[in-house]
Amino acid sequence: MFMNPVGWLHDKTRQLLQLKDSTHAIALGTALGIFFGFIPLWGFKTLLALGVCRLLGGNLLATAIGATLHDVALPLMPLLLRWEYDVGYWLLSQPHELPPSLRLTHQSPSVWFHWSTFLTVGRPLLLGSLVIAAPVAVATYYVMVAVVERSRPKTAAPPEEKP
Repeated sequence: MFMNPVGWLHDKTRQLLQLKDSTHAIALGTALGIFFGFIPLWGFKTLLALGVCRLLGGNLLATAIGATLHDVALPLMPLLLRWEYDVGYWLLSQPHELPPSLRLTHQSPSVWFHWSTFLTVGRPLLLGSLVIAAPVAVATYYVMVAVVERSRPKTAAPPEEKP
């Protein structure tokens, strides 16, 4: 059984537009979900997004949907992670330079869970993900404000009373 990605995306968008909350709360929640979707802390990204959303007064359900919407990019994740690493490496290197070419070596899995790997790979990856996620989240906020406002029915102004 195959999933229809277009139908799934349409369903998630419909769920966002049916939320009963302010336009700001829905847009903020979605933007936070998308922002934390870029962060390479896979086990914690949704929890972090929900915690920050709660602190900022966004819509929690919109945050969860936004984090899920980011997973549409799952087939592109190796490329996205490489871009994030490249940006972070460039920012952390003095003088600025791009990282060396990626060489795949056969190492035991224990190497990936060592602290030195976190410092050499994790720091640039985390910094690069924050740099890439921030403008995407800001754009998501403004797009969601426009989409939510457009989808809501216009309420007619009460008729003015004549004296």
